[in-house]
Amino acid sequence: MSKKLIVFDLDGTLLDTSNDLLDCVNHCLLSVDLKPVVYEDLTFLVGQGARAMITRAFELNKANLSEAELDRLFDLFIEYYTDHMPGTSTPYEGLFDAMDRLSSAGYRHAVCTNKHEGMARKLLELLSLSDRFDAITGGNTYPYRKPDARHLLNTIELAGGRAEQSIMIGDSKNDIYAAQNASVASIAVSFGFSDVPVETLNPSVVINNYGELTVELADQLINSN
Repeated sequence: MSKKLIVFDLDGTLLDTSNDLLDCVNHCLLSVDLKPVVYEDLTFLVGQGARAMITRAFELNKANLSEAELDRLFDLFIEYYTDHMPGTSTPYEGLFDAMDRLSSAGYRHAVCTNKHEGMARKLLELLSLSDRFDAITGGNTYPYRKPDARHLLNTIELAGGRAEQSIMIGDSKNDIYAAQNASVASIAVSFGFSDVPVETLNPSVVINNYGELTVELADQLINSN
């Protein structure tokens, strides 16, 4: 029998990974004598994985990037990121309490991220979080990724859930659009890396902290979906 399910995005939703992601992309940029990016650039950079971050960082520098160079810098990014995990990445305040009260009410949890699955799993393991999730999928788990509905729907299935009993929580258009494309209820967090105000994405609801993620809110979203 399927259970109610909360599906989380990772970067900017479960974890504040901002400093570590910037360190990694800047490590790549400095290796080719380009100007580092700053925190204010993060919303433009994040959302489609490391390759997209590097490509967008080159765009900010108005620099050309060949496929061969992208491949090399992607490998450099992964190596640097893996070697420095978990860095300063940390769960957002109130996350554990929110997950505990939802678990007590019968909810399962899963992760659906566009981050490379191997990196997502290692980061969650190092932060002693991986055992909390019934499924963890990344941007390379399937031939498609958010906002493609299939990424979210396959994650839900892998966790033993059903779309009509699930909620997607995320901080960006990829998360909210994936939920909408899959006809899944959505919660947008206002504290992540979105490049637009999250309320303009038309999520089911917006929360400003994990203290607002209550069992009553989750039940209300599922019952109205």
